[in-house]
Amino acid sequence: MKCPTCHRPIVWEGNPNRPFCSERCKLLDFGAWANGEYAVPAEESAPSLEELERSPDGGDDDADRSTRR
Repeated sequence: MKCPTCHRPIVWEGNPNRPFCSERCKLLDFGAWANGEYAVPAEESAPSLEELERSPDGGDDDADRSTRR
């Protein structure tokens, strides 16, 4: 197996930094995540009923209110 940061071969057994070859490579990878250099793709979901009920306007918009009067 190779280190995901520097691509050098690593020793798996007894390596406290695995899957990295060293603490340096582990910290470089962590820093990249912290800086937003890596991202996990996600899909936006529609708001849940609970989220709509908690919103300041109760999930209604002004256009709906005027047509219900």
